[in-house]
Amino acid sequence: MPHALNDIAQRLLAPGKGILAADESMGTCDKRFDKYGIQKTPEMRRQWRELLFSTPEIEKGLSGVILFDETIRQKTKDGVPFAKFLAARGILPGIKVDQKTEPLPDSFQEEVTKGLDGLSTRLSEYAKLGAKFTKWRAVIRIGDKLPTKQCLHENAKRMAEYAGESQIAGLVPIIEPEVLLHGTHSLLRSEKVLTETLSAVFQEIQKAKVALSGLILKSSMALPGNESGEKASAKQIAEATLHAFFSAVPSEVPGIVFLSGGQTPEEATVRLNEIVKMAKEQNAPWRITFSYSRALQDPVLKAWHGDEKNVQAAREIFKERVEETAKASEGRYTD
Repeated sequence: MPHALNDIAQRLLAPGKGILAADESMGTCDKRFDKYGIQKTPEMRRQWRELLFSTPEIEKGLSGVILFDETIRQKTKDGVPFAKFLAARGILPGIKVDQKTEPLPDSFQEEVTKGLDGLSTRLSEYAKLGAKFTKWRAVIRIGDKLPTKQCLHENAKRMAEYAGESQIAGLVPIIEPEVLLHGTHSLLRSEKVLTETLSAVFQEIQKAKVALSGLILKSSMALPGNESGEKASAKQIAEATLHAFFSAVPSEVPGIVFLSGGQTPEEATVRLNEIVKMAKEQNAPWRITFSYSRALQDPVLKAWHGDEKNVQAAREIFKERVEETAKASEGRYTD
């Protein structure tokens, strides 16, 4: 089994490619639609996903797409299930399996991810629907005395349990402990929290005997808080981020993909490019690439505006965003 899982992980980490995160919940998707006055219906969400998935040539820069429960059950206008449609293009379909969060016991500010109840049943159903990999996200806030050790431990424990179950089902787990950008923290503090978070996660992963060669880490970059007023260069961000990875991520992990987490499309691309270049210089053992949502989708959604006549123009923008980000994943992006 570890061998088969590693094969899938390696396909997801193919050189010059990354993963599109299209696993926004219905609520999150509707919020983004609201911004452009787009009707909030299952059909409009379906049309939006089809616009993205059917854009020509994206398979050159995308190895996989993470879907949401609604999306993996939807079809193209010609009646082809999205998972099947993507697979036919050589793009691996995956599925988000966590189920929102609940408050951490005795805490008003921190939360833990839900979704372990009935997980094995859902995993076998998703495998039948065509999924090849899964994703589970935990949310880590930086604040005064935050994150607590309890929050890191509980989230890491649940994440490890999920990863083990996913591997048993033959699906590669993507573990995503997201350290949020929101706050007044410095770059240095962000690096420290990222290191602590990843250390806690891999401690539990190894305790649970999860095969490191058959998983992928989805991580935030070390970034100063969005309310800190601190400006960090792409080079400083790359140094801090890689320092955290070398301190906490085992070399047996085949790859690390980044979330964009509130960065602009341009920032997410330039910083990825810098991290990849520096990782090569430092002989990092992992393949580093992207798993972006808003950084790939936002300019496309803006161009589409929910209008059929804008589909062609929106697809052109999406194709371009995938190309640019794919170049950055090899350290070849130029503004």
